[in-house]
Amino acid sequence: EVITAAFEDWLLRREPFDLVFAGTAWHWLEADVRLAKTAHALRPGGFLATVETHHVDGGTQRFFIDAQDCYQRWDPETPPDFKLPTVDDVPFDDQELLTNKDFTKPAFRDYETDIEYTADEYLAVLRTYSGTIAMTPDAAAGLLSCIGTLPNDHYYDRITKRYLRRLRISERAPYSDRLDSERTDG
Repeated sequence: EVITAAFEDWLLRREPFDLVFAGTAWHWLEADVRLAKTAHALRPGGFLATVETHHVDGGTQRFFIDAQDCYQRWDPETPPDFKLPTVDDVPFDDQELLTNKDFTKPAFRDYETDIEYTADEYLAVLRTYSGTIAMTPDAAAGLLSCIGTLPNDHYYDRITKRYLRRLRISERAPYSDRLDSERTDG
């Protein structure tokens, strides 16, 4: 069954789930709703699994250093000394779960991935990033044009971008049975 709805508005069904999964989307859910609703949706012993994607240092490093000049010019929110973090510098997002009695301490697993792009492929990916989408149309066009004109021969017509995908898993605590009585038909 596929239900199209905002998570915050979705009506829970009576039968609890074994797993709630959010892939690179957890941060978009309303903070005051996401954990409570997830706890309600899960059976005791069910799991919350989230994946975060981070841009990290690696790949074609010279390209990303050069691209920072484009960001400086077209995105005024770019810090002047911004550098991509190393994997070790990316903090573990555990505070929300550590302070919530409905979930156990989360476990993490990291996956580093290098993805190779042509210039056109990379520009297409940039068009999907929330930061680019949030820019004014003129600023986004300027940024994409600037990045698109970086010298391809210097990067051999391809660039490699390194991503960190961090899986976070937490179990719904068995003592959260009080939530089961609050479940509605839906």
